[in-house]
Amino acid sequence: MDGSPPRRALITGAAGFVGRWLARSLVDGGWTVTGAALAAPPADDAILGSARDAVRWISGDVRDRAHLAEALDAARPDVVFHLAGVTFVPAAGDDPGTTAEVNVVAAARLLGLVRERRRAGTLDPAVIVTGSAEQYGRHDAAELPLREDAAQRPHTVYAATKVAQEAVALEAWRSEGVRVVATRSFNHSGPGQAPHFLLPGLVRRALALRDAGGGALRMGNQSPVRDFLHVSDVVAAYIALADRGRPGEAYNVASGVGTSAGELARRVLARTGLDLPIESDPALVRPADVPALVGDASKLRAATGWTPRRTLDDLLDDLISRHDAPSD
Repeated sequence: MDGSPPRRALITGAAGFVGRWLARSLVDGGWTVTGAALAAPPADDAILGSARDAVRWISGDVRDRAHLAEALDAARPDVVFHLAGVTFVPAAGDDPGTTAEVNVVAAARLLGLVRERRRAGTLDPAVIVTGSAEQYGRHDAAELPLREDAAQRPHTVYAATKVAQEAVALEAWRSEGVRVVATRSFNHSGPGQAPHFLLPGLVRRALALRDAGGGALRMGNQSPVRDFLHVSDVVAAYIALADRGRPGEAYNVASGVGTSAGELARRVLARTGLDLPIESDPALVRPADVPALVGDASKLRAATGWTPRRTLDDLLDDLISRHDAPSD
């Protein structure tokens, strides 16, 4: 996306984990930010800090066309960052209908509203539509790290809705020139992520064991391999794509390094100063876990110059030092 960096942003899902990190980064960068969310975060939100009051908050349900229209017309954005969605894989599978409404239909409605304004000549924003590495599904280890031309084989309801969301988004570019850029974002975490996700859950349980004087760290399947980034690097990638991403393209947002869940647990224990056993808890095992997801982000780097600035140990240390930060 050529020209000077845009300065007006609309974020859907702005009160969520990534949304708050993105809003803070944009405000710090001098953007005018409108946040669409079910409700504004509390005044003392630890992620947003003083940036919370710099965001114009518009409350409503992302499935509501009137809410989306109000947010677009209030923000008059140069860039829409569409982050709203059902993001927890097990929850998505528990209610496929709602997941499809939130992850697919809401994106289609938003893009439809952008089309209308584009036809009228009143608005022509870039639209960053955030997808997931889960879209790729199962691949042989020899294919890793995955590039964007790898087959998409969704293995869960969540993944299927993200594939559909991307298809709807890229169609808007092909048919009417809506300046859509799609991401396939690999795992990311950081302070403020809800404890039912892997890393904050491991950190919380490890710190509870440290306080209790010992025990076993319980977790689900230890074998899945995932590619983790610090959330601050992920939002930096989204901002870079808003400026330099090519419309109609999908980009992996990834580190290129895979780490097994068991190794992540061992690293959490090491960084909390604990030498404790790790035990599998059947209640925490996901039946549809994809064995390995590691991404090749060379396309993103070539387009934008982006590179991760935070290591996995940085990420773990941030979670450990701020494990009690507000969650989604």
